[in-house]
Amino acid sequence: MDQYAVLGNPIKHSLSPRIHTLFAEQTGQKLDYQALEVPIDGFSEFATDLHQQGYQGMNVTVPFKSDAWNLSESLSERATAAAAVNTLIRTGTGWQGDNTDGVGLLADLTSNLGINLTHQRILILGAGGAVRGVILPLLSAQPDLLHIANRTAEKAEALAKDFKAQGMVIGSGLNGPFPSRYDLIINGTAASLQGVVPQIPEGLLEVGGCCYDMMYSRQPTAFVQWAKNQGATLSTDGLGMLVEQAAESFFLWRGIRPDTRQILALLRKS
Repeated sequence: MDQYAVLGNPIKHSLSPRIHTLFAEQTGQKLDYQALEVPIDGFSEFATDLHQQGYQGMNVTVPFKSDAWNLSESLSERATAAAAVNTLIRTGTGWQGDNTDGVGLLADLTSNLGINLTHQRILILGAGGAVRGVILPLLSAQPDLLHIANRTAEKAEALAKDFKAQGMVIGSGLNGPFPSRYDLIINGTAASLQGVVPQIPEGLLEVGGCCYDMMYSRQPTAFVQWAKNQGATLSTDGLGMLVEQAAESFFLWRGIRPDTRQILALLRKS
């Protein structure tokens, strides 16, 4: 039976084994998918050992996406742009690196939630690896503006500069300046899981606007609650992104695409 895994530290909380098991059952694929905790300083050796054991692919989560990028013997265009890898695909001699986070976010926003991004103004909070991985896919939807706001303004500005050739993208601190209100505000930080929301000014959400937290939790995250208080028409967490990025990884490994809506509905219900 083909073996797959998600690698992280910590990792016991991961929903990925359940998601991929459901994908396999739905599509008639036979595979074994585990959650494996990797020593903080031992990613390369761990992943190399799994290759020798015959593993066919891995998902990679915090804090190892940069390690996976460095380990990969080849990189997809989206992994190169993200400077991070969340999906490893077996080759004869090592691992090919890809990044499915951005396409997962885009699929959840547009297909599952029905949010139009074209000609919209998007504000994304944070400038870490999670945000970098979704910028190119968001810009591919041709928004009028993608504004990156981060606690350290210089980091947001540098990130915006890296992608300026792909669209209208700017960077700033969390206190702005903000040139407009926004049709969509995305939280790309993990702060809300600790009950904290990035300190941006009130009133930045356009009337009828939506909010999206890339993190997910059994209870509404702090950002989801904040968004409701701001009058968001729709405010949701990132469980759909998790399922969609997993489906893209599954497709890269197995050549078949699961019905994500069915799986997402099952996970929401439980």
